[in-house]
Amino acid sequence: MPYLTAPAAARRTAGGEQLGFGVPGYAHPLLAPAEWAELVRPGTPLHWAVLNIAEGPGTRPDPHCLEVAGRLRNARERALHGEAPDDSVRACGGRLLGHLDLAHGNRPFGELIADARAFIDWYRVGGFYLARCPAERAELPAVRRLTGTLHALLAESDSADDGGRLVLGHGTHPHPGYAEAADQLVTFQGPWTDYRWSQVAEWTADHPPERFAHFVHGVPRTHLDEAMRVARWQGAGTIFFTDRGGRSGDGRSGQNDPFAALPRYWDEIVSRIGPGISE
Repeated sequence: MPYLTAPAAARRTAGGEQLGFGVPGYAHPLLAPAEWAELVRPGTPLHWAVLNIAEGPGTRPDPHCLEVAGRLRNARERALHGEAPDDSVRACGGRLLGHLDLAHGNRPFGELIADARAFIDWYRVGGFYLARCPAERAELPAVRRLTGTLHALLAESDSADDGGRLVLGHGTHPHPGYAEAADQLVTFQGPWTDYRWSQVAEWTADHPPERFAHFVHGVPRTHLDEAMRVARWQGAGTIFFTDRGGRSGDGRSGQNDPFAALPRYWDEIVSRIGPGISE
């Protein structure tokens, strides 16, 4: 398989290092209560989850989203202060990220900053997920300007510890310069039929696994082990695998979004990544 031809330096998570979950955008809490509840379940190896009300923060605070934001924030506080488990993935706690749609570089800077301020003021997010982020070198200066401003906003807020977290939702391997513009890059988002034959960009070997995330839909239960091997071999530290199908790759949510609901094998994949499920 092509992923087996990755450069030796890229095979940096082929051993026992743990993966963790990044949730690119569950449906609204009224439509997906079980999904949001699972994120604060003890033992869930969550790195971060994205809050997306209406392709952004919405026009006013949503009481249901305020509730789930508070629960996730409280769970993170418990993990970081006084109740941190020994496992390093769980000890980091799960961050809540606000969804900012860059529209492949077509959204005005001012609109994006206004959305970011609303997310911080209303939901006290600990970072941002920049959906439909450009991947070309020509767009890199604009993205760097945006991420620099977002880091400054997060540093000024009292909701983002460690300066917050920024994730660039490219969905493909971008120009290498983007690795210096944010904390993590989504270098694959798409179907299992593509992922199982995918190849990693050689430049990613210069960075640790926590810098990369992979989102894969249509992964059959019988191929979970193989999918996890691909992720580890390609050096992705954050994943979201689901057996659900649909459209993905446009960075938008909706009923056709395969990442809007729990995979049918959620308990199984949690137990495979972590030491077990806490009842």
